[in-house]
Amino acid sequence: MKSIPVTLQTARAFVAWTHGHLPPPQRATFAIGVATEDGTLVGVVIAGRPVARPFDDGFTIEVTRLATDGTANACSALLAAAWRAARAMGYRLLITYTLATEPGTSLRAAGLRRVAERPARSGWNTPSRPRVAHGADGVARVLWEITASFLGEGGAR
Repeated sequence: MKSIPVTLQTARAFVAWTHGHLPPPQRATFAIGVATEDGTLVGVVIAGRPVARPFDDGFTIEVTRLATDGTANACSALLAAAWRAARAMGYRLLITYTLATEPGTSLRAAGLRRVAERPARSGWNTPSRPRVAHGADGVARVLWEITASFLGEGGAR
């Protein structure tokens, strides 16, 4: 398996095709793919500005979607590639969320650590800003992170 550049359009299409519970994100800072030796795209990761405002400090990036076709080790390879790219761009912290029911094996393999549990929320819809519900509403989540200081590189939070 090898990391390859992909356009946001390609990454969004791959997410729409394979992701189980969320639609593709509208915006992103970058997207990366992984492919087999014969060039077959088997997964994508999309990263962008953090959704939660307290994390949106200019030095934190969030993996907003990660999708694969089930190829072994593709998730870990994508997360590791996203962290390498983020560090090269000057980011000090990478965060992402999983469903509380997901074990996080690939995240641990890529060096992320579980930092918090988030309770289920009823949704983002408010009278002043109506939003369409999606598959993550009403589901408990887990926050994961990897920091420069976690890797012994100094500085992050």
